[in-house]
Amino acid sequence: MNTSSMSTCDIKIWRTWALTITHEAGAYTEQKFNAEKTGGEPVIPSLNLDTDLVMATLGTKLVDKPATIIDVSGTIITWYLLDALTETTQKEIRAATDLLGPSLKKSVKADGNWQYNQEWFKQGSENVGSTPGCINLSPAWFQQGHENLSDPEVSASLKGPSSENILKAIARPAAITLAALRVMHPQQYFAGLRALSHLRDKALSKELPQMPETLQYWASMFNTLSIISNRETPNHQDHLLIPECFDILTTMGNYSNARMSMPSLQLEFRIVRHGVDGVEGDQIAWAWYMRDSVHIYAGVPSCG
Repeated sequence: MNTSSMSTCDIKIWRTWALTITHEAGAYTEQKFNAEKTGGEPVIPSLNLDTDLVMATLGTKLVDKPATIIDVSGTIITWYLLDALTETTQKEIRAATDLLGPSLKKSVKADGNWQYNQEWFKQGSENVGSTPGCINLSPAWFQQGHENLSDPEVSASLKGPSSENILKAIARPAAITLAALRVMHPQQYFAGLRALSHLRDKALSKELPQMPETLQYWASMFNTLSIISNRETPNHQDHLLIPECFDILTTMGNYSNARMSMPSLQLEFRIVRHGVDGVEGDQIAWAWYMRDSVHIYAGVPSCG
């Protein structure tokens, strides 16, 4: 079996996987971060990384002193990075979101859960508005209430004929978030990598439809991506996520007066209530996160 080698762990990843390149990008970012922190020698990126990807992981637009929030034990629980996405990456996020326009449109309902209720969505700016909606992309998705009672499935938006194109479209933005995660939380990074490797073995042994093929193009250690377009979000708590792990929320678009509020934030708590106010203009948000049910199913401990 043709696998990529890693000196830091014994996780098998296949060279044909998109995850191989994003893993190399994450390793490069970690090495560069450590070199800059300690005053070490410049780090040369792998020849497998193309120029645009290297420039994106460099974070040339990051503020010099990113803001962090720590809890009472001194652990960082929030990183706030301004202007972290290059113009190229923002264009790729918009293009991928537009590719998912039909699925986004179908997701909005007349009533029901606020996540899909039409009252929380708005049309974007004239001529440049992205289709309002909210969808979840995942190579292993449990229907609500069925976590670990049955086998997961590839999420609905990745089951159609455009699934490969969608996965390729989100690959480079995925690499940017993983480069950040490799620095912010290495334990979570490798827990996610190991879970996906185990998930692939389980999908093959159980002959789960489309999952091995989807994993080949899935370029993230996170097991879920929620794409949210032009929606206001009420204060809420994400109960299905892993408290010890980071989520990564990226936003872009032609908008102003955007705020993310955490009204009940207290530094001793790792799960916080949060919400996104309505904005003037057109806003796209991508939320990368790990569902603990996938780690349990894969038999891999989470990042605690």
